[in-house]
Amino acid sequence: MEEKFDLKSELKSIGMTQKEFAEFTNVNQNTVSRWIREDLPMPKWVKLLIENYRKAKVLDDIQRIYRL
Repeated sequence: MEEKFDLKSELKSIGMTQKEFAEFTNVNQNTVSRWIREDLPMPKWVKLLIENYRKAKVLDDIQRIYRL
């Protein structure tokens, strides 16, 4: 069974607010809020985007370390 995806916690873990995520994805902030409240089904691409965003941040950190 797949673990439930908690959008609010995931956004916090990547250091992004609902507003910033809405702007980043070009989605209305109310839509993001409705996904968090589970008033509206969250598209599958949201989870994939956050997972890839997190991976990109790790790679950026690694590059920054090895430039020193």
